[in-house]
Amino acid sequence: MDWKTQKTWFDSDAFQAAYHCEQPLGAFCGEDGTRFRLWAPTAGQVLLNLYDAGEGGEPRETVPLRRGEQGLWLYETDRNLDRTYYDYDVTVDGVCRRTGDPYARACGKNGRRSMVLDFKRTDPDGWQADHAPAPAPETVIYELHVKDFSWDSHSGIDRAHRGRYKAFSDDGTTLDGDGVHPTAMAYLQRLGATHVQLMPVFDFGSVDEGDPDQYNWGYDPVNYNVPEGSYATDPDHGEVRVKELKEAVLSLHRHGFRVIMDVVYNHTYHLDSCLWRTVPWYFYRQNEDGTPSNGSGCGSELATERSMCKQYIVDSVLYWAEEYHMDGFRFDLMGLLDTELMNAVRAALDQRFGPGEKLVYGEPWGAAGSSVRPGTVLCTKDNLRRLNPGIGAFCDNTRDAVKGSLWDAGMTGFVNGGGLRAEALRPCLCGWSEGWGAFVQAPSQTITYLSCHDDWTLWDKLVYTLDPEKRFSEGNDAVLQSNFLAAALLFCCQGRLFLHAGEEFGRTKDGSRNTYCAPPEVNQLDWRRAWQRADLANYYRGLIALRQRLPGLCDKSPRAFRRFQSVEDLGPDLVWVTVDNRGGPDGWDTLLLCFNASGKAQTVALPAGTWQALAGGRDSFLWKKGEFQRGAVSVPPVSALILGGKEPV
Repeated sequence: MDWKTQKTWFDSDAFQAAYHCEQPLGAFCGEDGTRFRLWAPTAGQVLLNLYDAGEGGEPRETVPLRRGEQGLWLYETDRNLDRTYYDYDVTVDGVCRRTGDPYARACGKNGRRSMVLDFKRTDPDGWQADHAPAPAPETVIYELHVKDFSWDSHSGIDRAHRGRYKAFSDDGTTLDGDGVHPTAMAYLQRLGATHVQLMPVFDFGSVDEGDPDQYNWGYDPVNYNVPEGSYATDPDHGEVRVKELKEAVLSLHRHGFRVIMDVVYNHTYHLDSCLWRTVPWYFYRQNEDGTPSNGSGCGSELATERSMCKQYIVDSVLYWAEEYHMDGFRFDLMGLLDTELMNAVRAALDQRFGPGEKLVYGEPWGAAGSSVRPGTVLCTKDNLRRLNPGIGAFCDNTRDAVKGSLWDAGMTGFVNGGGLRAEALRPCLCGWSEGWGAFVQAPSQTITYLSCHDDWTLWDKLVYTLDPEKRFSEGNDAVLQSNFLAAALLFCCQGRLFLHAGEEFGRTKDGSRNTYCAPPEVNQLDWRRAWQRADLANYYRGLIALRQRLPGLCDKSPRAFRRFQSVEDLGPDLVWVTVDNRGGPDGWDTLLLCFNASGKAQTVALPAGTWQALAGGRDSFLWKKGEFQRGAVSVPPVSALILGGKEPV
C-alpha cells in the first residue's frame, strides 16, 4: 500500500484493535529454555539468526519464527541460550531487512546484535536487598554525565575505571590521592544532593564503544532497554555493561543517593533503526509529504500517540525501574510526547511502586514543529495542567529571569544587571504556580534550575555578561559574587531543585555553548577547580543543608504559593520577601529574604523582634553560628541575606 494509506491504517482504531499486544516482548531465558517474541504485524516472514559473538561472522543457526496473534512472531526452545547473540531477518512487502531486536535487553558491541541473557546472573552481591535511600524533606537533583564524573586524571579514580560505571564504586577518592580533598563519590556525599541524574546510559550510537577517547552526551538512542557499552570495562561481552550499571546504582544507593535516568523516547539515532526495520514507519511520525517529522531536530520523532509505541515506552520505563532499580526518569524533549502517554507512565509507576515513589519530569518543549495525529495533545508548557501533578517540567522562566536568556550571550538577568523588579521575581519564587503566568498546578511540577548540560554553564554565562576580558577560567569578582547571589535565589524558590554538575564550583567550558561531542577534556569535571573554588562550593553545600530545614520553601502543595506573604521592592535592584515557614524544626516561623542586586550596600529595617541570620552573601552556614539581628541590617552589594525568626504578635 502507498504511504498515505499505510499511515491512515496505522492511526486507525481497527489497526489498534487487531494488533495491540500487551504480552512481554523480547528474548527470555532460564532453566526451562528460551523464548523469542517479536511484534511485527506487517511482516510476511521473520527468521531468527543465532551467533556466538556480538559482531562479525555468519549465523551459526537460522530458524523461522511462527506467526501468532496480535502481530506476534514466536520461537521457543528448551535450550538455555544464555549469552547467545541474535538478530532477525524481517520481510515486509517483499523486502528483507536484517535488524536487531527493538525489545532487546542486552546486546553486543555498538548495539548491532541483540543478546539473550539470564539477568539473575548479572546481579551484584547485595542487589536483592538494594533499596532507595529514604526521601529527604527536599529534592536536590545533581545532573551528571558518567564520563565527566571521573575522566579527570586528578580525580583519584583508578585509571581503569575513569569514564566508566566502575568509578561510582571507588570509595574514599581524593584529589591526586592527597588524602585531604574528597573527589567523586566522597565529594558528592559531602555536597549533600539527594538525587543523581545520570545523563543517557542506555545504548546510544554516536560513539564507537571500542574507543574510550570518543565522547558524546548520548542523546542518540539505539537500544532503549540496554545499557551503554562505552561506559563498561568490556563492551565486547554484553553481560558486563548490565552488571556494572547495576553496581553503579547499588553504590549510589549505598552512598545515600536516589538515581534518576535521563531517557530519550522522542527520537532514534537514525530513522533506519530496529524499530523502523521491524515495522516500517509505524513508530514514527510523518509529514504530509511522507517525509519523517523532525520535531526533535535529530531527523525523526516517535509517534507516541500510537498504542504500541505508547506501550513500548511504558514497558521500557517500568523495566528500568524494576531491573536496574532506577528511582526516577527525566524525559528529553517531553514536549514531543503526548499527555496520554506521560499520564500512563506516571500511573504505571505509581501502581507498581506506590504514589510518587518514582520522580518523573521532563523538558516541556521540542526542537521544532511536530506532525502529530489530529487530536493529540503534547506535553508543552501550555499543556502541563493536563498532566498528573506528579509529572514535573523544567522552568526556563526562572533560569532566564535570574541570569538572562540563553538566546543571546550578552542578555542579563536579575543577578548580572537585568534590573528585574519584585513583580517579575515573585512567580519564580512561587514555582510558577500562582496567578498570571502560572503554568503548573503546584510547585511539585516545577524543576527550578539555573543551568544544565545544554547551553552555557552558569559561570560562563556570567563571564559573558560581567567580564569584559572574557576570562572563563578565572572570571572576576563580579562574576563570582553574582554566582553567589544566583545560588541564593535558586535555593529560595519553590519547586524541586536541580544543579548541573560542577555548577557549585563555577564549572566552565571556556565559553563553549554546545559541547555534546567535544573532547572529554572539555566536558570533564575539573576536580582541582572544585577545591580552588571551594568557597563557592561550600556556599551551595550550606544552602542544600539549610533548605532541608525550611518547609516554607520545600512545600509542594497547590497552595504553597500562599507561604509567600509579601514580595516587594525596597529600591532599585533590592527585593524583600516574607515567607511563612511554620512547621520547621528550628522555630523559624517566618523567613525574611533580601536580594540586593545593586552595586552598593543597602540598609534594611527589620520587623520588630529578634532575627537569626541563616545565610549571607558568602556564608550559608550562619544558621549554625547563632548570630542574631535586630532593628536594621546592612546587605552588601550583589548578595542575599536570609533571616529566620518569629514576628511578635
